Amino acid sequence: MTHSLVDQALARRSTLGSSNSTTAFRIADSIGDGMPGIELDQLGPHILASVRNRELEERVKAITDHLQSAIYLKILDPSEKTSPCHLSGPPVEEPFVVQENGVHFEMSFQSGYSQGIFLDQRDNRQKLRSVLEEGQTLLNTFAYTGAFSVFGALAGATTTTIDLSQPYLDWSKRNFQLNDIDVETQYFCKGDTFHWLKRFAKQGRRFDAIVLDPPTFSRDKNGKVFRVEKDYPRLVELASGCLAPGGTILACTNCRQIDEQGFKRQIRSAFRRPVHLESAPMPSDFTAPPYLKSVWIR
Repeated sequence: MTHSLVDQALARRSTLGSSNSTTAFRIADSIGDGMPGIELDQLGPHILASVRNRELEERVKAITDHLQSAIYLKILDPSEKTSPCHLSGPPVEEPFVVQENGVHFEMSFQSGYSQGIFLDQRDNRQKLRSVLEEGQTLLNTFAYTGAFSVFGALAGATTTTIDLSQPYLDWSKRNFQLNDIDVETQYFCKGDTFHWLKRFAKQGRRFDAIVLDPPTFSRDKNGKVFRVEKDYPRLVELASGCLAPGGTILACTNCRQIDEQGFKRQIRSAFRRPVHLESAPMPSDFTAPPYLKSVWIR
């Protein structure tokens, strides 16, 4: 019975699973696939199992022991910030490459809490590629390993990638290089997104598309706290000051304390004029109740 649950989940994702152009996707999504508390992600030839507590470790072993893959286990507790542990199969001690809609990304099980890209943003990245045109500009804030930037550059845009972490900016550059994009033609900014948005506004720099996907909670080097529940309108307002006429903002949050309508109210409160908001659903392989709110602002 346990094996059949995984096999049924895989069958529901047969289109993704048989595609050579996408090798990173969610195999099983907790209660959405009849496995409460367990998430299974296909990452190239390997599998990452994520659970809320270690008591589910034996159940993970039971449902995956027939899969011919290296399997790693992650405890879903951001306060821990630890790398996944090896559970079964051959250990994977070096970074490896996955594909998403034909785009290559470096992944790693030794990188801490996150492994390289957030799979729930796959459809948004693909849509961004279709929104941008040759010669346009993209600003990717809170960029992590720059996945949105890579898709933007492949659309022909000049990208600016912002992150607090130099190691993540270096990782972003490797992702560009994996896709034969010259990093010298793109821009990388280390530091606080709020600082850079204010600086760009003063410089008169404008972008055709801006991606906002902040952590739910963060603290800058001066100790100033950002919380999605109260500070998102300020972020959108600053971003709108850097948006070119006719431009697009993708605003996202995975904060579970805010529903979609509340998130849209936050966004509208940042503008003095009416704006068109378009909600984007999560990818089809995420079958549990949705947590990611994505709104395209035009």
